[in-house]
This record gives sequence, structure tokens and C-alpha cells, in this order.
Amino acid sequence: MFRYILRRLLISIPLLIVASFLCFGLVNAMGDPLGEWKLQKPRTQAEITAAYDRTGYNKPFFERYVTWAGDFVTGDWGESVVPGNAGKPVKENVLDAFSVTLRLILGAEIIALILGIAVGVIGAVRQYSIFDYTATGISFAMFSMPLFCVALVLKAGGIQLNNWLESLGADRWIITAGPPGDGFKGSIGEQIFQYSGAYVLPTICLVVIQFALYSRFQRASMLETLNADYVRTAQAKGISQGRAIFKHAFRNALIPIITVSSLNIGANFGGAVITETVFGWSGMGKFLIEAITRIEPYEVLGFMMVTAVFIIVFNLIADVLYAVLDPRIRLD
Repeated sequence: MFRYILRRLLISIPLLIVASFLCFGLVNAMGDPLGEWKLQKPRTQAEITAAYDRTGYNKPFFERYVTWAGDFVTGDWGESVVPGNAGKPVKENVLDAFSVTLRLILGAEIIALILGIAVGVIGAVRQYSIFDYTATGISFAMFSMPLFCVALVLKAGGIQLNNWLESLGADRWIITAGPPGDGFKGSIGEQIFQYSGAYVLPTICLVVIQFALYSRFQRASMLETLNADYVRTAQAKGISQGRAIFKHAFRNALIPIITVSSLNIGANFGGAVITETVFGWSGMGKFLIEAITRIEPYEVLGFMMVTAVFIIVFNLIADVLYAVLDPRIRLD
């Protein structure tokens, strides 16, 4: 196992190098980060030359890539370059945004996985039952709804709930503009109240779509496993249905959902752009939109590399879990 993990980590190094080069090329195609600044008012040639010297954009493409890649590996992710916003450390900004997204994504993914697996297994065991038809209908309805519509409806509903609570003389509960930048204040009870009010709507928004995806994959995988020869043979030998399901079928049926969830979680760490934008969260999604709008190349590169690393990490975790769930899989 250790040798396999080490080998995969070593293989990840050239993957990250290729990914970094492609990302750098795409970011370079965004345009000149100083273009708008030059057009705001007349600039002297000396000012323009100094600005390009400061940003390094007067150097050839490959030289800039090698310099940035070497600095990135050593922990220097660069600084923002657009005048008016220049000089801010990219690494600090990316990690701040990442911590916000991490808090939001983790809870939503855990809830979606638990609900999706549970509903998928029950739907497969009770195939064509009222529960199965109901769960299938709800899943398709959730999966077909655009995420921004779900977010806007939830936000409007949260505002109406706050108005109703105020009419009863209670405090407003739902926070629709993101958690406060300086954290929650007050007693433990007050902090829990504020925390739940800030997280409930974006968490539900993310759970809705992910639950629909996971429940459908889990149901299909569980049905295929229940109809496998080894499960039917075990049942023919007289073991109970519960033991056949959880001892023989359930673990193998988790393998496809592990694949889907590992890719999904890794990508979501890059930022739930729509959810964070609608609910005013200063996470990776909002960070990316603002960086692209300002044409901040090193901020966009920081976002892309963090996303690439997490996708590779979660793929590795998925491969290790395969061997844990199915002893027939050997990681040599």
C-alpha cells in the first residue's frame, strides 16, 4: 500500500507540471493585465516600462513560466499585479478564500453522501416500491433544476422566513449575505444560532444537486450488485437478506459512488461559484470571478493549481478506498 501511494505521488509530479504549464498558457491568453490601466489616462513610456518590469510581463512566455513555477514550488505564489490592487500576496488571498469554501463544502458533501447512499440503497432493495418511485421522482426533479434557480428560491424563502420571525417578535435567523468577516460574536448559544443561520441555505443548495447525483449512482450500483451471482448464491444458501445486503453487496456497491464523489469533492473545493456568489460567501468561487474580472493572472493560477492538487489527492484517496472496500483489488 505504501509503495503504491508513493508511486502515485511520484506520478502526480509530472501531471502537476503539465497542468501548471497548460494553466499558465490559458491565463496568459486572458490578455494584458495592464491594458485597462494604460487606457485609464495618458501614461508616460517610463511609467509603462516600470509597470511591466514590476509585473515581469516584459519577459518571454517560457521565462515567465519557469520563474513563476520555481517560485510557486518554494511557496511564493506571486502578488497581484493590476495597479490599484497590486502588491497583495496571492498565497494568503487564495488560502483565505479556500478556508471559507472548505467550511461550506465539507458539511454539504458529507450530508449529501449520507443521504444519497441511504436513499440509493433503500431504493434498490425496495425496487419499484412507493419509496423507490418517490425517491426517483425527487432525485430527477432536483437534478433537473438549475443551481442558480435553487439558490435564488432559497434566498427569497430565507428572507420571507426572517420577516415572519420578526413579525412574531423573534430575531432574524437566516443570514443571506455570507458569514461576517470577523467571525461570530456573543455567547456559545448565540454563535450556534448565527452559525446555523449563515450555513443552512448554501448547504441545502449544494446538498440538493449532489444528493440527486449520489442517490441515482448508488441505486444503480446496488441493483447491479444485488443481481450478481455471488450475492444470489449467498441468499440461496439461506443467509438473511440483511446480511446479504450489508456483508456481501453494500461494500462492492460503494465503489462507483467513491469514484463519483472523489472527483466531485475535488472539483467542488475549487469553489461552488454560483452558490458563493448568490449567498455572498468570499470563497474560492467568488475569488475566481473577481480575479478574472480584474485580469489578475497569478490569482487565477493560484486557484487553478489548488483545484488541480485536490483533484489528484482525492483520486488517490478513491484508489486506496477501492482496495479497502474490495479485497480483490490489489495495490502493488
